[in-house]
Amino acid sequence: MTVGAAAGGSTDLIARAVSEGASKELGQSMPVVNKPGANGALAANEVAAAAPDGYNIATLNASLITITPLAVGEDEAVSIDDFEVITGVSQDDYVLVANPDVGVKSLDDIKSSDSKLSFGTTGVGTGSQLAQSLLLAELGIDFTEVPFDSGAPAVTATLGNQVNLSTVQLGEAKPHIDAGKLVPIIVFSQERNKFLEDVPTAEEEGYDIPVSQYRAMVAPKGTPDDVVKKLEDSFKATFATEEYKKFNEQNLLTPHEVSGDEIAKEWSELADQYKKLVDEHKIDLSD
Repeated sequence: MTVGAAAGGSTDLIARAVSEGASKELGQSMPVVNKPGANGALAANEVAAAAPDGYNIATLNASLITITPLAVGEDEAVSIDDFEVITGVSQDDYVLVANPDVGVKSLDDIKSSDSKLSFGTTGVGTGSQLAQSLLLAELGIDFTEVPFDSGAPAVTATLGNQVNLSTVQLGEAKPHIDAGKLVPIIVFSQERNKFLEDVPTAEEEGYDIPVSQYRAMVAPKGTPDDVVKKLEDSFKATFATEEYKKFNEQNLLTPHEVSGDEIAKEWSELADQYKKLVDEHKIDLSD
């Protein structure tokens, strides 16, 4: 199982939890290989070009399919059509957080602030950048945006007030929210996140910006149907275990264990929706 991210991050942890369970079901080891680079495109392209025999699979982030193409050239974009989608896995939500010293606790506070606020993102072509850019465009305020190369440095910078606010994945922010070191403003999921039930969604605040990080298991195009089905069954059996359900809870992940066909449809629709919003607000994600 190839992962287009470094060891220790959310995608890597998910891949290892799923592969461990699937190995037991299949009676065959499923080692995880980390190949970070180009926001996951390096690993995705390698798996897409591999033999379609069921022995090469990948954990794919939706942002690579739905958002990154808005920030790179057409020749660099990765398409969901290059893969057989085995199954959806989970949903990881983004939250806008503020340093407490900034004194903002809501979007109204942000809009009425006398200061030019700075906002951190987890990088170019990410869900963090897209969600926050769309929100700030709709708020119509003057701001400074600072891209980092992942969520950890964005959180660190916000904790130190090097940037006033940032949009990061919930798992990265929640310990600091619980400790009172970060203030949650909104979440960008379609529905309230069960781990932050008191925090409104962007949509509840009047901004139609549904951006979450979804993940799926994929195989090269042309992998036989019976092989895809066998892999799917092993993943579904893993999802049903108490051990894996506990893993989701501990990592603040919302299960999104839908079929491969549903994932392909959802991600294609999200890609169209995001492109329309970016064009409408004249946002350049390549900056």
